[in-house]
Amino acid sequence: MEIILNNTRENFNAEQLTVSGLLAAKNFTFRMLVVKINDKLVPKDEYGSAVIRDGDNVTVLHLISGG
Repeated sequence: MEIILNNTRENFNAEQLTVSGLLAAKNFTFRMLVVKINDKLVPKDEYGSAVIRDGDNVTVLHLISGG
C-alpha cells in the first residue's frame, strides 16, 4: 500500500496498517507524538485500533516543550 506520511510518499508491504504498526515500522519512539489520519486527530489510546489504508494522508508530529 502507498500512503502520504508527513508529505512524503511511503510504501508498505500491507493492505492496511494500524497507527501502532506504522510507528513501529518507522521506528518512531518519541514519547510525545500527535498523529492525524486524513487531518483527523487519532487519540493515543486508539493507536492500536486506528487503521491506515491505501492512499491515506498521515501526519506524525513530535511535540517538544521548551522555553
